[in-house]
Formats: sequence, C-alpha cells, structure tokens
Amino acid sequence: MTDATQLSFRALADPTRRDILGLLAQGDMTIAEVAENFQITRAAVKKHLTILHEGDLITTRTSGRARVNAINASGMKRVVDWLRYFDAFWDDRLATLKSEIEKDTQ
Repeated sequence: MTDATQLSFRALADPTRRDILGLLAQGDMTIAEVAENFQITRAAVKKHLTILHEGDLITTRTSGRARVNAINASGMKRVVDWLRYFDAFWDDRLATLKSEIEKDTQ
C-alpha cells in the first residue's frame, strides 16, 4: 500500500470524516457550511477537513474569503481500486470453493 493510500484510509477511519464526505458528495461546501451539520467546533471541522485533504479525498479552493471544499474523485478512485483488488481476490476464492463443493456432490 502506498503512503498516499495509507493517508486516504487514515482519513476514512473516522466516522465524522466519513459523514463530511457524505455531505460533500451532495455539493461543495465551505467550512462554515460543513460545521452547521455537526455538534463540534468549527476548528474541529477544519481539522477533519485538513486530514481529508491530506488523504487526497477532498480538494480546497479559495473563493473570495471562503475556502470551498469538494470531493476529489481521483483520490477516491485510489481507495476504490485498492478495495477492488480484494473484491476480485474473494471472487476467485469463492469460485474455487464452489467448484470443489460441486465436485464432492457429484
């Protein structure tokens, strides 16, 4: 696993950050807009957004005085690709098991 992928999974490890990603999936938001959805301080939300940014799961751009956060599709793809490898692994293993079971029942 690459360092970038490890940072992405670190970011995903926290339920609040996963909830923030869910919000950002609905549309881009400022720190204040994200903070309105949580019972934590704006500083805590900013820290969560920083970790999501370090994990390359979101991008941040400046719009006037506001910093707008958005889902980073390429960062999310890295996580999906890593998980897809294990999906294929289990598909192969289960197909082999099915084949062996079918041999025994014939």
